[in-house]
Amino acid sequence: MRPPRVRTWGRVGRTPVVRVRGSGSGRVSMAGMSCYKRGQRSRLIYGFRVHRGRKGEPKGFTWKDYRDLVLRARTQLGGPIVLVWDNLSAHLMPPMKEFIAANHDWLTVFQLPSYAPDLNPQEGIWSLVKRGIGNLAVASIDHLAKAVKRRLKKIQYRPHLIDGALTQAGLIMDG
Repeated sequence: MRPPRVRTWGRVGRTPVVRVRGSGSGRVSMAGMSCYKRGQRSRLIYGFRVHRGRKGEPKGFTWKDYRDLVLRARTQLGGPIVLVWDNLSAHLMPPMKEFIAANHDWLTVFQLPSYAPDLNPQEGIWSLVKRGIGNLAVASIDHLAKAVKRRLKKIQYRPHLIDGALTQAGLIMDG
C-alpha cells in the first residue's frame, strides 16, 4: 500500500503532501503478453492477482498461472505463438519447460538475456500502467486493484500504445 513516488504540482512554496493510511499489507501482481500479428491490431492479454496478506494466499504468479495465460492467449489468438520471455524463475521451472516441450507444435519460446528490460516490450506496458496510477492515493487494496484493472483495460483498447512498446523493444519494424 506504499504509493509510488511521482512528480505532481502544487502551489508555489507549498509542497503537496498526501497522507496514506494502511499498514502496507497487500499487493497487486500483473502478468501480461503484448501480441502482434502483421495486418491485425496489437493486443494485450493479461491477468492480475490481488494479495491481501492472508496466510496461505499466493503472493504472485506461479508457473501454472503463466501456463494458463499462454493457453488463454492461444485460445484468443487462434494460432501458433512465438513467445519472447524474460528469465523470471517461474518461466524457467521444470514443469514449465515440460509444458513448452509438449506443445512445441504451436509454441516457440525465445529467452531474453539475463537482464534486458529494454528488449522486453511488457516493461513498456507496465510503465504505462504505473504512470497512470502514480498520483493515486488509494484507500484500500481493492481500490488499487480496480485502478490497475481500469488502466489495463484502457491500454488494451489502444493498440497504438501496445505497438509503441513493441517498436521500442525492436520487435516491430516500421515499413
